[in-house]
Amino acid sequence: MTNKTVAIIGGGIAGLETSIQLEKLGYNVSLFEKDQTLGGHAAKWDRLFPNRRHATEVIESLTKSIGKNIQLNLASPVNKINRENGSFVIETNGKSQKADAIVLATGFELFPASKKEEYGYGIFENVITSAELESMFSSNGKPLMTNGKAPEKVAIIHCVGSRDEKVNRPYCSKVCCVTAVKQAIEIKEALPNTEVYCFYMDLRMFGPGYEELYKEAQVKGVIFIRGRLSETSELEGNRLLIKSEDTLSSKPLKMSVDMVVLMVGMSPLSSTDNLLKNLNLEPNHDGFVQVKDYHLMPTHTETDGVFVAGACTGPNNITDSVNAARSAAIEVHKYLISK
Repeated sequence: MTNKTVAIIGGGIAGLETSIQLEKLGYNVSLFEKDQTLGGHAAKWDRLFPNRRHATEVIESLTKSIGKNIQLNLASPVNKINRENGSFVIETNGKSQKADAIVLATGFELFPASKKEEYGYGIFENVITSAELESMFSSNGKPLMTNGKAPEKVAIIHCVGSRDEKVNRPYCSKVCCVTAVKQAIEIKEALPNTEVYCFYMDLRMFGPGYEELYKEAQVKGVIFIRGRLSETSELEGNRLLIKSEDTLSSKPLKMSVDMVVLMVGMSPLSSTDNLLKNLNLEPNHDGFVQVKDYHLMPTHTETDGVFVAGACTGPNNITDSVNAARSAAIEVHKYLISK
């Protein structure tokens, strides 16, 4: 064990894995998490793609590996970071702690669906987000409408807050397509008689097992329509009328459904803006943390001693975040032994 300490900011998947690997390398670790619990967004998820493993299994596996030299600081948002004599001073909850290096693993926030006012989120009761649907799966296993009934027809809308210049989100959020397919399958499994429609721009099923998941959805009767939602309005009985265009046939399309699910993308975490200023860092063109070299130094930043891991640099899945965390731990180690 060295006498050096690394501060990890963020207690999601990337932050946990980075902490575990650094402790194995002999460092003291101080992990700062703004919420009361660990796990980040994954802790609010039910099952993961592509094999529908329960998210709790992944988080529990990580938390069981937290050793005695990892200091957990929960409900501890980092307010300020100063540089003093080559070290960092982290201020949180009126206290300060020193560290020899920092790993930003602050993650992302979900795109606020209310910004797409034409989609009806926050206006119509049965327009929900993918995160809210996942919560339904966690709590009762079935998607239910506000009147407690099961929907007979569900429309899943891809790319909400992704690939959209109008809301300054031109990038792909990477996991929305496969999440939509996974959730469509789960709706069909929970409610076999429910009709499920996926409205997509392009299906980007790039990962191992993703294409097979898409084929499974087709076999189970999920209907895929290449088109983008233009407007949602409400009918009698809280039913919804959606207007779109079938871009394969170039024909307008109207459909009445019972529930609309918006696949919200990943957005930069706005609360990290002050931290970036403290650390003399700039956001990249999408608003996430800028890395030093996208190809060769994806876990370094332009500030000496500050590293990054996970979705704070852009949309990532869990596997990406774990790999980035392990890489960051190695780079921190190389940095500290050279000092």
